[in-house]
Amino acid sequence: MRMEKFGFLTVSILLIFVIAMSIWSIEPTEEVLTEATDVAENQFEQEIKDPNEELDHFSLFVPEGFEVEEQSQNNVILTKDNQTYILFYNKLESDTSKLNYEAAMEMEDHDKLVSFEDQDRFGYINIAERDDQFEVQLGVGGVKVTTISSKQELTEDVKSMMNMANSLAYVEEMGAS
Repeated sequence: MRMEKFGFLTVSILLIFVIAMSIWSIEPTEEVLTEATDVAENQFEQEIKDPNEELDHFSLFVPEGFEVEEQSQNNVILTKDNQTYILFYNKLESDTSKLNYEAAMEMEDHDKLVSFEDQDRFGYINIAERDDQFEVQLGVGGVKVTTISSKQELTEDVKSMMNMANSLAYVEEMGAS
């Protein structure tokens, strides 16, 4: 009888501990969104990473673990751990272009839309919550990168996406006029 009470007490204490740790480790959505926008702005302000991937029309930094799946003149589809990232580049837009940001503003379908700029570039991040996931769009000038991210991966995705957007350099086609 005494052993049963001791066992019940031990299990109860462990259960309370597990519940408390679960509640304590849950980060509110607003904090995650704020952290993601801070990461985007910090990466925007960091020194641009040198391109490490030469594609047919692009040269860009591709973070470790990412695979280039498809490419065309203006788009690159990348994957990492079965997650898809779509990069779009409009070479007619300058690094200070606000076109993609203004289009995101018009959608009025975002939980967080933040812009940042320096004298040479304009950047932004747009996050919209969709069924316990986040649709993330960020860009620098004419570069836009999008993905669907989980709450747990959001800040790391944003960091990788901004590093790619910052690094993009357009490679003129040989013989193009």
